[in-house]
Amino acid sequence: MKITRLILSLLVASLAFAQNHSVEMPVSASGGAAQKETPSRASLPKKPAAFDPLALHRSAIVIDSHADTTQRMLDENYDLDTPDPTINVNLPKAKAGNLGAEFFSIWVEPKYKGQYVRRAMDLIDAVYQQAGRHPDQMVMAFSAEDIVKARRGPHKRLAALMGIEGGHTIEDDLRVLRDFYRLGVRYMTLTWYNSNDWADSSEDLDNKDVPHHNGITDFGVQVIREMNRLGMMVDISHVSDKTFYRTLVVSRAPVIASHSASRALSQHPRNMTDDMLRALARNDGICMVNFFSAFVDDDFRKTFEAHRDEAKQAVAQAQEEYRKTHHGQIPPYTVEEHVTEEYARKLPRPPLKSLIDNIDHIAQVAGWQHVGLGSDFDGVSGMLPEGINSAADLPKITVELAKRGYTAEQIKGILGENFLRVFRKVEAVSRELQKEKPLGAEPLGAGENR
Repeated sequence: MKITRLILSLLVASLAFAQNHSVEMPVSASGGAAQKETPSRASLPKKPAAFDPLALHRSAIVIDSHADTTQRMLDENYDLDTPDPTINVNLPKAKAGNLGAEFFSIWVEPKYKGQYVRRAMDLIDAVYQQAGRHPDQMVMAFSAEDIVKARRGPHKRLAALMGIEGGHTIEDDLRVLRDFYRLGVRYMTLTWYNSNDWADSSEDLDNKDVPHHNGITDFGVQVIREMNRLGMMVDISHVSDKTFYRTLVVSRAPVIASHSASRALSQHPRNMTDDMLRALARNDGICMVNFFSAFVDDDFRKTFEAHRDEAKQAVAQAQEEYRKTHHGQIPPYTVEEHVTEEYARKLPRPPLKSLIDNIDHIAQVAGWQHVGLGSDFDGVSGMLPEGINSAADLPKITVELAKRGYTAEQIKGILGENFLRVFRKVEAVSRELQKEKPLGAEPLGAGENR
C-alpha cells in the first residue's frame, strides 16, 4: 500500500465496490487444500489471561509480513543499525519489540515501466547488503525453518525475508519469477494498485482505460501454479474480489494476505469482507493485519479522504522539483513519503483499539489460526494508530490481546506461529508438486513462444 495511489482510490472506493459485488465463489477452496470449519465465537477466549504478556511476547517468534523500509535502504542508503525516529523498522527497534522476522517489500512503482526487473534487483540487493553489514544481528532467511533457526540461542538475529509487491514486476515472464525465487523472494502480491496483464487489482476497476480480465487470465493461472510449484506464497492483498475467489480455486497451497484488514470495520476495497475471510480460512490461509490507520478505522479513512486533493498537489509539486534538481530523474518514493508524512501529522490518529479490533474481528470470523501481523511499516507515511510508532511497540499488541482474554497459544499463533504453519504447508505442497512436474514444462510467459 502506497499513499498517493490510495488518495486517488479512496475517492472511487464505493463505486468500485458496488460494481464488483458479483463474484465467483469457489466450489472447493484452493483446489484441494485442507477444508475446515470456521470456529464459532464461543470457541474464542472470554476471560483475562493468567500469564505475563510481556514475558510471553519475549518468548514468541514474532513475524511481520510486510514493511517498505527497503525503499529507504536503497534510495537514501539508510543503514538499519542507525537510530532514526522517522523509521518504523530498524535493528534497534526490532530488538526492542522482539521482532523475529521481517518480510522486506520488493515494491516497484509502475512509473518504472521498462525497468521493473532492474529496480527489483536493486531492492533485493539492498536487503542483502544490510544482512552483510550486520551479520551478528540479521540473517537472510529462505524457509520457515530458517526463521526458527535465526531465533534460537542467546544471540537472536532478525530473519530477513522478501516479498514482491505487484505481479507486474515479473514482466509477464515465468523465468523472471523463478529467478526471483532463487534470489530469496518467498511471496508475491498478484497485483498492486495497478491491474497488470494477467490479474485485476481492487483499486482501478472503475478506470475504463485499464484492461481488466474478470479476475485472472490463463497466464495468471500459470503464474499461481508456478508459485505453488516453487514454494512461493501467493499473496492476495491488493487484488479484486473476483481475483481473490478465482485464486482460491486455482491455488493448491494456502494463500496469504500479507497486509490487509477487515472491510467490515473500514470500508475500503483493499480490505477483506467477512465472506472472504471465511473462504481464506477454508483454504487454511492467513490474513496478516495491516496497521495503516485508514484500513483499521473507518472514521480516519473518511478524514483522510477529505485531505486527498491537498496532499496530491503537494506530492506532485515535490516530485516536479525533484526532476528539476536531478536532471529529469524519476523521483524515488521517499520524496512522496516525506511530503505525505507532513500531512499525516495534521490528522488525529485513531486509538490502538482500532487495530486490536481488526485482529479480534478476523479471529472471530475466520478463527484465530488465520490471523497475523502485516504492519506495512515505513509504507504508510506514519499514519499508524496511537501507541504504534515502530516495531519497538509490538509488545503492546500482545498486552491488548491478553486483556481481551486470548490464551498464550492463541497469542503466539497470531504473533507468528500461524504464519509459520502456512509457510510450512506451502513448502510441503511445493515438494509434492515438484515430484509431479519437471522444471521448464510450463510456458515462458504471456503470449510468448520462445
